[in-house]
Amino acid sequence: MTVFEELKARGIVAQCTNEEEIVKQLNEGPVHFYVGFDPTADSLHIGHFIPIIMMAHLQRAGHVPIALFGGGTGVVGDPSGKSDMRKMLTMEDINHNVECFKKQMSNLIDFSDGKALIVNNADWLLDLNYIQFIKKVGVHFTISKMLAAECYKQRMERGLTFFELNYMLMQSYDFYVLNQKYGCKLELGGDDQWSNMIGGVELIRRIAAKEHEENGTPIPENTKANAFTCTLLTNSEGKKMGKTEKGALWLDPNKTTPYEFYQYWRNVDDADVIRCMKILTFLPLEYIDEIAQWEGSEINKAKEILAFEVTKLIHGEEEAAKAQETARALFSGAVSTENMPSTEISADDFTDGAIGIMDLMVKCSLAASKGEARRLIQQGGVSAKDEKVTDVFKSYTTEDFTDGYIVIKKGKKVFHKAVLK
Repeated sequence: MTVFEELKARGIVAQCTNEEEIVKQLNEGPVHFYVGFDPTADSLHIGHFIPIIMMAHLQRAGHVPIALFGGGTGVVGDPSGKSDMRKMLTMEDINHNVECFKKQMSNLIDFSDGKALIVNNADWLLDLNYIQFIKKVGVHFTISKMLAAECYKQRMERGLTFFELNYMLMQSYDFYVLNQKYGCKLELGGDDQWSNMIGGVELIRRIAAKEHEENGTPIPENTKANAFTCTLLTNSEGKKMGKTEKGALWLDPNKTTPYEFYQYWRNVDDADVIRCMKILTFLPLEYIDEIAQWEGSEINKAKEILAFEVTKLIHGEEEAAKAQETARALFSGAVSTENMPSTEISADDFTDGAIGIMDLMVKCSLAASKGEARRLIQQGGVSAKDEKVTDVFKSYTTEDFTDGYIVIKKGKKVFHKAVLK
């Protein structure tokens, strides 16, 4: 099975420009390909994970990944899927975020000895001569076609700025630069990037065709550029996965602990286990097909395998083992607080020497609001200090923080440690 066939069998490939040409390029030898990441936060999240998995699959098959960090495009921000214009970042913010991304990606991508490249589009975008850029790139784009792209439709309703309209041109230019500099023939990305990726493919071919027409030079083989997208991570109902009560499922352990990360995958719906296993792990497809036949209580074992494998890829085997051990202890009732998610409670969180259970739950992100906390308590779903909480106005003083913390339990599976600072 070729690497492209495996990606398709795993359900990772969503759309591609020319499948026959892509397969031929990948089969004929090492291909330089790239994936772009705009550093709009100081951590990657699970939405970035599938493109990184694709990169790892292709690298293992002998191809060369180029991780492009958007030090230039990150200043503008991608309007795809956004109802409002993104916050503009400073170069200091962007450079810091890029360094964070590099570190996280190194867990899956081997950057040693030229096996993968890291580039920053700030190197060629920030000092561009705008007139020359529009003359070279802008002439190949029509406004009507750009506005028909999905990435702009939602923003059009609230007001799409010309600033953002340039994003597609810049991302397309990225592909052109990498094609010229490294012979990069392939771009990978999320399915929501399809319009931008098509722009890059067409730009490379149109510039080559124009140069051929004007100068009579042969059209280089590397200008046969292509792109394919990965499926977005959704559950069996088509809803996007990767959201927790605290927000995004981050790859940074300081934002989402290895235990919280593990628990997310341990608690996915039964119907989503096999699909997630195919997309998010490197387990052999034959083995996954065997697991797909499991029934009853064996489904819980399958969820443990999924959670362990995904956590291992992001945080390493040791942290995955710790998370699994903690989850099993909590499930069996033998509560271990060592690796339990925790939140610091400071003196500022107390009023007249006490903190109410509803405030405590909101502080620990166990409830989005005091209203939600109240409903959970009234439904009998909250315990603290091994006692079910029945009074929504229950409060705790510093003396109640035995050994410096209080363990709060929400439902049957969610435990959280409120630690007195």
